[in-house]
Amino acid sequence: MNHTINNCSRIVLAVPSLCLCIWLNSCTSAEKKEPPKTVAEAPATEVFLLQKGKLSSAIQLPGELIAFQQVDLYAKVNSFVKKLYVDVGSEVSAGQLLAVLEAPELNSQLSGAASRLKAQEALYTASKANYDRLLETSKTPGTISPNDLDQAAARRNADLAQLESAKAAYKEIAETQNYLEIHAPFNGVITARNVNTGAITGPSGKGSELPIITLQEQKKLRLVLAVPETAIPYLNNKTTVSFTVKGLPNEKFSATITRVAGALDSKFRSERVELDVINTNKKLLPGMIAEVTLPTVAGDSSFVVPKTAIVNATEKVFVIKISNGKAAWVNVKSGREADGKTELYANLLVGDTLVKAGTEEIRNESVINKISFAAKQK
Repeated sequence: MNHTINNCSRIVLAVPSLCLCIWLNSCTSAEKKEPPKTVAEAPATEVFLLQKGKLSSAIQLPGELIAFQQVDLYAKVNSFVKKLYVDVGSEVSAGQLLAVLEAPELNSQLSGAASRLKAQEALYTASKANYDRLLETSKTPGTISPNDLDQAAARRNADLAQLESAKAAYKEIAETQNYLEIHAPFNGVITARNVNTGAITGPSGKGSELPIITLQEQKKLRLVLAVPETAIPYLNNKTTVSFTVKGLPNEKFSATITRVAGALDSKFRSERVELDVINTNKKLLPGMIAEVTLPTVAGDSSFVVPKTAIVNATEKVFVIKISNGKAAWVNVKSGREADGKTELYANLLVGDTLVKAGTEEIRNESVINKISFAAKQK
């Protein structure tokens, strides 16, 4: 009986051992069946060869249309408006009579000046006749003393000077009367009329005094631009620009640069540029704001790279050059941008290999194991 029990115990103990062996064998088989893991290969660094080119771009600038000529016409002296021959919108030609003024006190001043002139003419005539008689008499020795003759000559000369002064005073008042008629200095359009018939008007510079009439030349306009300093090197007097105005959104106009200031504005650091705009049909009006497209074409070729090649780091701006399998950070200065490309100024040579997509993750002097050249872009 005991022998039978011992045999059963051996069987019971053998069963767990057998199961353990089977499990271990299955685990070992599973591990052997799992494929070995492989390490992913790093992608190649995309590069390109540095070349020179001309980058043509354009900038958008606001501009203002102003009259080619504009003048505010004032009265020369305090006077009344006697007659106005034009009104707002009137087209006038050079020399045309625009207004007549009236100053009654000028008539009195002119009459007084005429009387003084006649009095001086009489005095001069008398003193000259006296001198002439004394001179003729002095030809007989002992009749007239030299002193009397000198006194007569001095009197004649003084009266002559007074006569010339009276003539000048009379002429001044007479000329002032001519200013009572206001004529157009050039062809143009009346854009403002600030007085009516009978109003009192006077010279400019008195603070509240408004011009009688404002005249503008509108068949030719000036387009005025404030060009930033960075765009100035690309301008010349033959550059043609196009522009639009909000009042005529479907029409495009063009003009050629005519005048440049040659100096920067001290406040905005920009240069004043003017273009002459022919406006015979008078579609454009002075005061309109224009949206100007200003082309900036480089005169000399420079390095042109994809914009992505330039790294704008906190401490500097650089591109990554690949040389002898190593990366090198090269400090650069960027210029204009257009169509995803940028002008580049740096100590580089044509044919240098640069990373197309620069990043700070590619450290300076790090080893570059594999590169691929980017496809050329038109």
